[in-house]
Amino acid sequence: MLNTVIIQPPLVQLNTPYPSGAYLRAFFTALYEETKTEGAVEWLDLSNALFHRIFCRAGLEFIFKKTAFLALKKADFFERNGDDSSAFQLRRFVSSAENWCRWIDTVIAIVCRSKNVSGREFVHEFVRSAHSPRGNRMEQYLSGLNRDVTADDSQILASLALADLADYISVVYDESFSLIRYAEHLAVSTADFSQAVAGLSSPVLNDFYKPLLQEKLRPFLGGRALFCISIPFPGTFEAALFTAKEIRVQFGNKAIVSFGGGYVNTELRTVKEASLFDFCDILSYDKGYGSYVDFFENDCALNGKQLYKIKYRFNGLVIEPLHHSERLEMREKSYIKKIIPDFSGIDFDLYPRLADDTNPMHRIWNDGAWLKAYMAYGCYWHRCAFCDTSLDYVKGYCSTDISALYNGLHNQAEKTGVYGIHFVDEACPPAGMQLFALKNCAVPLTGAEKKRLTWWGNIRFEKTFSRDMADLLSYGGLTAVSGGIEIATGNGLNSVNKGTSLEHIVSACCAFKEAGILVHSYMIFGFWNQTEQDLIDSMETLRQLFEAGLLDSAFWHKFSLTLHSTVYREWTEGKHTDLKPLPLKEGQFAENALSFAGENRSEKYAESLNFALDCWMHGEKLKKKVETYFPFKMPSPSVPADYVERLITLYEKKRDAAFSTVPDSRAKFVWIGGTPVVLPAKNSFRLCWSYMGELFYAESEPGADCGKADFVVSFLKKIAAERFSDSSEAFSAATVLSSLGKALFFQLRGKGLCALL
Repeated sequence: MLNTVIIQPPLVQLNTPYPSGAYLRAFFTALYEETKTEGAVEWLDLSNALFHRIFCRAGLEFIFKKTAFLALKKADFFERNGDDSSAFQLRRFVSSAENWCRWIDTVIAIVCRSKNVSGREFVHEFVRSAHSPRGNRMEQYLSGLNRDVTADDSQILASLALADLADYISVVYDESFSLIRYAEHLAVSTADFSQAVAGLSSPVLNDFYKPLLQEKLRPFLGGRALFCISIPFPGTFEAALFTAKEIRVQFGNKAIVSFGGGYVNTELRTVKEASLFDFCDILSYDKGYGSYVDFFENDCALNGKQLYKIKYRFNGLVIEPLHHSERLEMREKSYIKKIIPDFSGIDFDLYPRLADDTNPMHRIWNDGAWLKAYMAYGCYWHRCAFCDTSLDYVKGYCSTDISALYNGLHNQAEKTGVYGIHFVDEACPPAGMQLFALKNCAVPLTGAEKKRLTWWGNIRFEKTFSRDMADLLSYGGLTAVSGGIEIATGNGLNSVNKGTSLEHIVSACCAFKEAGILVHSYMIFGFWNQTEQDLIDSMETLRQLFEAGLLDSAFWHKFSLTLHSTVYREWTEGKHTDLKPLPLKEGQFAENALSFAGENRSEKYAESLNFALDCWMHGEKLKKKVETYFPFKMPSPSVPADYVERLITLYEKKRDAAFSTVPDSRAKFVWIGGTPVVLPAKNSFRLCWSYMGELFYAESEPGADCGKADFVVSFLKKIAAERFSDSSEAFSAATVLSSLGKALFFQLRGKGLCALL
């Protein structure tokens, strides 16, 4: 008998479970059935559990009691060194500790869907009372309001209250603590293993996490168990080591400890630190399905035989993975296509919906308990120069069975009560998105039997996303997209092999925004060869995108050179001679992110880039010249002042041309315009219908009678998107044209009559 326990160590995004546990639970459940293995498959989200252990009355009472003396001592130090603000904040926390402890349950009730604690009734007092607790972040928000605070501000204030408490904890109790990623200071490229081990003595891990972990492990004591510990980010590595160490203490040789996840896949592929295997038995690479199939087929034995994408230690030697097996690769792909993440047993009421910003797109990540899933493993483009294109999570593209995925996710939604889906693909495949939207359309909007899903995810800004496509996706539940622009100049896009153009980027953004879909963009600065002119031009184009209303939010990332990127591979081939990667540091543990000569030169731009972006995301300073955001001289942009407006005009011309051109007879069409009303007209009839908040009219050819009107209305119902769960079932352009006639066909185009891919 073998139990499998999947563990997510702290701390990851708080509003919803990290998806690796849901996928592994579903996979192991299937594998146990196929191999007739006896035992339980359990998933422990210890990130969420730790959050609640800290942010409760008992947790805060413990922390304040332990830190009050040190906090006051630090306050004196700050005051002596001229930092009156920090001194004030610390003294206020200590003096209002009892008040924080009194209010913490209400704060949690506001951000969680708590069944047990009254929250809404106390909201009015929390946001308005002079006696409710306040921290620096809360006060900054309140001072920035140009109106009176209302109960509607409670979610933001409660979220900021938690952030204020986290600031206090990191200053006087555990410097490694942050709300999102614990031990975030553990840099990907510079940390050696001894630093991570030293971090195991941290207060949060020992005072809070250890007793929690012991409690959660207790039900499995006495039996043999496989522990799969997910390490998605560098910030979860120390907690993963702590988890593994405690498992060793509790279970001895009855435990098999496996590390996997994004950090293992990217940073630890060539790890040479032998003492890592004092904590874990296995490093499982990439998706893991094929690895565990091989492991189970070999009776879960680590006896010196090479296993598929598994690294382990045997008799003092590290056994390297078997990297290729056609049989196991095919088996893994079969699981990718069919596995639906299993969120059963997860209490979503325990996950806080944090809202730290008023920007609607910026807050969508945290404000909602999304079921995270993917439409495809890997990236269908996988050619961007800065990306880890040699690694499986990018290059190993494999689509899921979209029909099975939709049905499975809808089933999960009915079980959990969470009908929001966040697709975490590298880039969702457009054809898959269209099929998913059609499946969603087929769920009736009325009646109590089923609800439609609402969803969003990562995409590539490309010409595929036409107005037709965006309209259908919006109708089918898509509410937001995020995608990489990276460098908003033509030369910049070409230099990183983005595979798209600014014309197509603007076109996609226009289509999404016209369809009512929120849009977020990822930007990159700090390439080794990026000139100030290229940076300021990219910034100016970004400003114009915001000014034109094509973006809702964005984020600047600093370029990171990685061992597995196309750029680095090309450098090893003698290209990019101006790039100077630096040797790995002695004792360096993680080996993916590389330093390069001059990488710190770009740090001076970060503050100004982020300040400007924050203004634009809130509709401020959109006319301010971009070069004036910097405290040092920058070149003026060479981008024309009407650059984006010209591209919008080009988009509109092409959109209108597509709506007025006779389509290929093989094209498919659906109707998403609701039920038209027939209005009488002289020698003809008129149709009236509401679409996307507007009322439209179309007039038939002269001489058309009521019989024709009834036929047209009936035909539009027949081609309604709700009737098709697959695009191949939709009616062809030839049929639609002959049934409606050209006059009605072109009057309906773009106003409900929608072309499919």
